[in-house]
Amino acid sequence: MTDTLTAPPARTQVTPRHLTGPEGLDQLLIARLLERAAQFEGGGADADRLGRRLLATIFYEPSTRTRLSFEAAMHRLGGQVLSAESAGKTSSAAKGESLEDAIRVVSAYADAIVLRHPEVGSAARAARVAEVPVISAGDGPGHHPTQALLDLYTIKKELGRLDHLRVGLAGDLRNGRTARSLAVLLTRFAGNELVLIAPPGLRMGEDVRRSVGAQLRVQETPDLAEVAPTLDVLYQTRIQAERFESEAEYERYRGIYQVGPELMRRLPEHAILMHPLPRAGEIDPQVDADPRAAYFRQARNGLWVRMAVLDWAMAG
Repeated sequence: MTDTLTAPPARTQVTPRHLTGPEGLDQLLIARLLERAAQFEGGGADADRLGRRLLATIFYEPSTRTRLSFEAAMHRLGGQVLSAESAGKTSSAAKGESLEDAIRVVSAYADAIVLRHPEVGSAARAARVAEVPVISAGDGPGHHPTQALLDLYTIKKELGRLDHLRVGLAGDLRNGRTARSLAVLLTRFAGNELVLIAPPGLRMGEDVRRSVGAQLRVQETPDLAEVAPTLDVLYQTRIQAERFESEAEYERYRGIYQVGPELMRRLPEHAILMHPLPRAGEIDPQVDADPRAAYFRQARNGLWVRMAVLDWAMAG
């Protein structure tokens, strides 16, 4: 009699392709991913490459664009999705399970994992124990590598290049993982200049300022209106209420930078206004009709870029 309970063959031991932060993205890989994204957007690539594959999206923090665009990307590639939204409350994390144990378990069910977690370094911790690719969807105020990729894709589409640009990052740079990751990736291209626009209490972290400042020219200022006429890209960010220790501290900074028609008149005609979204009052809806307002096009680009990232991580 045949024993039907014998163990199946083990997974082939191949080192997974993780994407846990911007440090893993060199200029060559960025070019490959952006080219692949353009192929997907243009309909010139096989959109069924991940048939029979399963993606797990594990989100310990809220998300709209990142989670849904990853899930939409996986479905468009022919795969399927397991989703754990609000995982801190609805998964065994509520019972005290460690992140590492959770990732070990999910690795047995899925072919790749997209992880958002409130702790800096969580994606790297997950990658150390995972048997499948781990893709960071944001680790607290740390980094958000796929957002930075879609930001580059948007800049390339809108302005035609990724080099010799003057890019202003404005708002909560201390807590803004999207701005931190974009700053790092801008160093991969020649001649770029970075303007960090924030009040002293919300300055970009020293780790990013030190690494970026060693590779490109960086200016710091609290005055958005003054530098707006000099920019090719204004990357506006929200003040992140969830990262402050008290409501009083948040209220001190809320509304400090607001982009409205007057500010847009100071922005050059060729420039673009970007925002990773969601916005919380820092861009007047009147600005939406301005052709330089690229933030909703930017959000749409996340689909193509995340298709490219999943294709790279899972199909090779």
